Amino acid sequence: MEKPQRKPNNPNFSSGPCAKRPGWSFSALEGAMLGRSHRAGPLKAKLKEVIDLHKEVLGIPADYRVGIVPASDTGAFEMALWSMLGVRGVDVFAWEAFSTDWLKDVTGQLKISDVRTFEAPYGGIPDLSQADPARDTVFVWNGTTSGVRVPNGEWISAKREGLSFCDATSAVFAYDMPWEKLDVVTWSWQKVLGGEGAHGMLVLSPRAVARLESYTPDRPLPKIFRMTAKGKLNEGIFEGATINTPSMMAVEDCLDALRWVKTIGGLKGTLKRTEENYKAIEQWVSKTGWIEFLAQKPETSSKTSVCLKITDAWFAALPDADKEPFIKAMTKLLEKEGAGYDIAGYRDAPAGLRVWCGATVETADVEALIPWIEWSFAKAKADAQAQKAA
Repeated sequence: MEKPQRKPNNPNFSSGPCAKRPGWSFSALEGAMLGRSHRAGPLKAKLKEVIDLHKEVLGIPADYRVGIVPASDTGAFEMALWSMLGVRGVDVFAWEAFSTDWLKDVTGQLKISDVRTFEAPYGGIPDLSQADPARDTVFVWNGTTSGVRVPNGEWISAKREGLSFCDATSAVFAYDMPWEKLDVVTWSWQKVLGGEGAHGMLVLSPRAVARLESYTPDRPLPKIFRMTAKGKLNEGIFEGATINTPSMMAVEDCLDALRWVKTIGGLKGTLKRTEENYKAIEQWVSKTGWIEFLAQKPETSSKTSVCLKITDAWFAALPDADKEPFIKAMTKLLEKEGAGYDIAGYRDAPAGLRVWCGATVETADVEALIPWIEWSFAKAKADAQAQKAA
């Protein structure tokens, strides 16, 4: 197979950190207030602007708290679990790497005694209807490492007594989130916004705030996890007074991304761009015999972290130990040609491909990548067969 002629203008398809917005350059950071205290008025105002723009663009209810917290989505979700779980039983749904990590934390680190677990292998999703409204629920909205998402929020009861804890790091800005069904939501700037890592966003419903103010965990909490003082919510966290020192360069970059989102029509714009990117992959998969989505059901297929499995008979016959090296051979070919970076599947997932299709990616670049994937597969397969024959 001959090499394709056209390459993506931006070959970055990593699922985190993700591609910067179209047209981004370092000049976007010129307004960053570097070398000053983040507690100074103008800098605190920038942090508050990040919060306010998120609330505006995402349509987060006015009575929900939105804060910037340390350690990306992981830090945000951990501080929520450690600060709020333990009041009642917990249902944990796990079907990929990070949801499995939360399950391990709930059972192994927090040692919550009353836990029900609902698990599924990569490509599948547990029976969400098993969620008990009387219990807390822990889940991811979009499984970044498996390309499997929850289809909607209908399974979450509007009359729930427990809290719903949602890790939405590769979902926010890509799906229209049902905020009224979610009590704790976390994400990071590095996913659909294409921002920098290390900072997390945390959203709390009034019910989640009530939990924080009425419950004192019987476990020690590190400083960066503490959201209350003397039984009251630390409101400063949700007004731009961060617990620890943020990077004002990353803050400026996040503001640039949020302002870009407004120029493309806000949330409707990011949803549309993500959908168009996904459709490009979907159309290719529908007419290609050797590739399929890892997700077993179309309604659960992620539109951001699009995970693919190779169904070619020759590849399927390879020993499992040889499949990962083959994927690496493909991705090395793409990287060498400058046609596509970082599209190997997650290290714990079945050997396959993962293409980020979030809003900062251009559909024309996804379309240009596809022939290169076909070329790299044909080339790596031919090389492997020739090596075996020799």
